Order: sequence, then structure tokens, then C-alpha cells
Amino acid sequence: MPPQRATGDSPVPSRVRALRSGVRYGVTRLAVGAIARGYVRLRIEGMERLPHGPYLLCFSHQNWTDPFLLLAVLPWRPRVYFFGPKEEDMNRGWRNRIMRWTGTPVPYRPSKDDLLGATRRVQAVFHAGNVLAIAGEGRIHAGETQLLPLSEGAAFFALRSGVPIVPCAINGTSWLCLGRTVRVRFGRPIAVEGRPTQAAVGALTGRLWTELHELCQGYPDPPPPGRFGRWLTDVFNEWPEGARPGPGGAAGRS
Repeated sequence: MPPQRATGDSPVPSRVRALRSGVRYGVTRLAVGAIARGYVRLRIEGMERLPHGPYLLCFSHQNWTDPFLLLAVLPWRPRVYFFGPKEEDMNRGWRNRIMRWTGTPVPYRPSKDDLLGATRRVQAVFHAGNVLAIAGEGRIHAGETQLLPLSEGAAFFALRSGVPIVPCAINGTSWLCLGRTVRVRFGRPIAVEGRPTQAAVGALTGRLWTELHELCQGYPDPPPPGRFGRWLTDVFNEWPEGARPGPGGAAGRS
């Protein structure tokens, strides 16, 4: 069962809508896989660690292409959904339109009290046996070995639904360059138990940050590419400061 739509419609779509969504998902994965492997060299580590059932994937985030790279490397089953983006209207902006067309976003409305609705949509993903991917930092950052503090959403949703969390480090996307290596490294699943109390969510978030930070290590900051590579890298990036910071501009936990 696909996740419930943010408009308040029934969580069970019509057969036509479900078929159309499945076709778009398949086309997206085929196209993204071909484009990604044609532009960069994908090095995948730890694929054997992925659970066979539903789980939450928490990934590091340096570039707008990160979700598409995950679509290029993750198994076709279970189906993958992405939490976000934050915009109220998914019809605004090319990036949002592309993501909406793929049928992979699980949207939420940050300007409104949408926690209950977001939780319901997330649980629908897991109840259908699927995977939910979350950019745990909530925004892009610069620096291959850096990691911003994680939001508590990933830990809360995992505890609320009783699914394991898999940390995933994506390295090599701080600059996109033809023929360069992008490393996608999956960590060991973190089993969860108990209720999503404030203490439990905080402890799980701290453990997740530590393991994800360790996965990010050992990858040097690449030099900037040529003009096209610089354009492709930042064409859809949204830097909170209004401009790309230097490689050391993103500070993680000590």
C-alpha cells in the first residue's frame, strides 16, 4: 500500500493511480540508474547488510542528487520512498516536480501541525513492507567527512513503527564530475525497541549520528570540477547561507 497522500485522500489509491505510480517508479529507476552509472563510478559497500523487510534508511546529504543515487543502487524491492521535501506545494520548482512525478516523496507540511499526518503516512510505508529514506541532517552540507547534527525524526519514526534504522553515507557528491567515484556505504542495521519517549529518541539519535559519522570517514574532499560540473553540482542545491560554504564550513559534533 503506498503512503497516504498529503491531501487527506484515502491511503488506498485507485488501481489506475497505483499502476501509473508503479510505471513511473520503474521508469525513474531505469533512467536514474543509466544516467548515474554513465556519469560517475558507483562504489557500493555493505549492500549485504540491508534488511529484507521494511526499514528506515538515514543518509548523509551533500547534494540534490543523493536521493537519485540511492534509487540507482538500492534493490528494487522493497520499494523506496523519501521523506520530504518540506515545501507546501510539490508543484513548485523543477526538483519538487521531478520528485513528485516519480511517486517517491512522503510529503509533510512544516508550517502546520502535521506530525500526526506525517506519522500516519510513514507508518503506511512500513506497513506495506517498504523502505523510507530520510536525509537525517535535514539540509545539505559541505565536507565529505563532515556531518551536521541529526534531527530526531528518523529515530522517532523508527521507534514509533518498530523498524530498524540503516545508516548510509554518500561520499563524492560535494562536487559532481564525470568519471569520479561516488561511494555509497551502508552500515549495520540498528535494532530498535521500546516507546518513542524523549529519552529513547535522543539516545537513538546520538547512536545514529556516531555510526553515520564513522561511515563518512576516509573520503577526501575532491577538487572542484570544470564549469559544467560546478553547474550540475549546484543547479538544484539550496544553501541556507545563500552561497556554497567552504569544505570546512559544515561543523558536525565533536
